[in-house]
Amino acid sequence: MNDSLGFRLKIGTIAPSTNTIVQPEFNAMQPLGVTTHMSRIITPNVNLSSDDDFTAHIERMRSGMNIAIDRVMTCKPDCLANGLSLEAFWDGLDGSLNIVKKIEEDYGIKCSMGNNAILKALEILEIKSKISIITPHKPLGDQKVKEFFTQAGYEVIDLFSFNINKPADICHVNKLELIEAIKLVNRKKPEAIVQVGTGLSMASLAAKAWEWLELPVIAINTSIFWHALRTNNIKDKIKGFGPLLDKY
Repeated sequence: MNDSLGFRLKIGTIAPSTNTIVQPEFNAMQPLGVTTHMSRIITPNVNLSSDDDFTAHIERMRSGMNIAIDRVMTCKPDCLANGLSLEAFWDGLDGSLNIVKKIEEDYGIKCSMGNNAILKALEILEIKSKISIITPHKPLGDQKVKEFFTQAGYEVIDLFSFNINKPADICHVNKLELIEAIKLVNRKKPEAIVQVGTGLSMASLAAKAWEWLELPVIAINTSIFWHALRTNNIKDKIKGFGPLLDKY
């Protein structure tokens, strides 16, 4: 007997408790018969200005991840959309992708996360080398993100960071600030622009920028949701969020 609303697919979702962007962006991308169900990791909105503070924040996210997954698994989702951003890149290419593999083995469901989702998007779009990155993170986090994509075979030719000090403030970055960031990282003519940080509201803006610039602008939340749909055989073409959901 199918779920009355999520009769095609139920997507379990985890995100930090400070994140106010993942849930509404995922909900906006839902086709008929697909539902998302949120479980949150308790995240103190503390200052992350030092490397020690920032590392402690990552460890809190990791220690709470399985608890959040356990919680959302009680609604019997068909797959998991992991809305933790920096944790998707922290351990380099192999280590970060192993997080996804372990979740899938432990819980018996497919997992879409910023790491495997963005790499799949770049592959589908036939992006070969040069990318620019937009992040909300502190310098240590930016270094980890850059290392991940470098190990995956991409040349990171530019990176812009908002260098946000508190987790909840990531969600306060406005559209005008994001547009300026897009313009800045486009100056070196990348093959694609990749935005990480699931607390940055880029899903609809990335679609518009893709059209303005005539090159892929990949928002992390769009890529995660697209990956969750496509790996579970939901092939609906969804308007308003760019070619990933509208074409591929």
